Amino acid sequence: MRADKDEGAGAVGRRGGPKAVRGLRSDAARNEERLKAAAAEVFRERGLGAPVDEIAKRAGVSVGTLYHRFGGRERLIDAVVPDALAARLEEVGHWALGQQDAWKGFAGYVERLCDLQASDRSFGEALSGGTPGSRRLTDVCSAQAETARRVVANAHRQGTLREDFTPADLSYVFWFTTAALHATADDDPDAWRRGIAFLLDGLRTRSAAEIQHHGTN
Repeated sequence: MRADKDEGAGAVGRRGGPKAVRGLRSDAARNEERLKAAAAEVFRERGLGAPVDEIAKRAGVSVGTLYHRFGGRERLIDAVVPDALAARLEEVGHWALGQQDAWKGFAGYVERLCDLQASDRSFGEALSGGTPGSRRLTDVCSAQAETARRVVANAHRQGTLREDFTPADLSYVFWFTTAALHATADDDPDAWRRGIAFLLDGLRTRSAAEIQHHGTN
């Protein structure tokens, strides 16, 4: 049973009067909130390319209502994903840049971003460059690039990250995580963590690793 009601002008005419108009607006607002909540769930579970009819079904409204309220996938993505992703990226970036040990900041930054990928497919696709027609989401990921540059620069400055690694190389890390998540989702959804641990070990300068090793003896 669908929760939506007609939102067109014809419906207002049939019902008539200010109360009917207010009721229609209330119905439209409820439908919009249902659609946004359903979209956030479906995008998280199935990614940004999830069928819009699945979103409408989960919201309890018609596909026509979805298109009437949002016009299509791009505006629906913009309504639910960019702000949520931006908040998480800001949190991760603030933590990483606040670490006195720049390697800890870099490694933690990478691990936390990969955690975002694992917890939300829409975040993972955005971080991997998959932002289908969403300008706001593209802007959020572009802003994240400046944080990445600073995190990498800090690690280079302290001599703990190999010099030839660039912020652009983080894309390879995200692609690897995406591939690992898809390959092991059913059997071992945390397998990507082992791969990231090996990758980070390979990126750390030997002198930094040796200092830590001798310091624990």
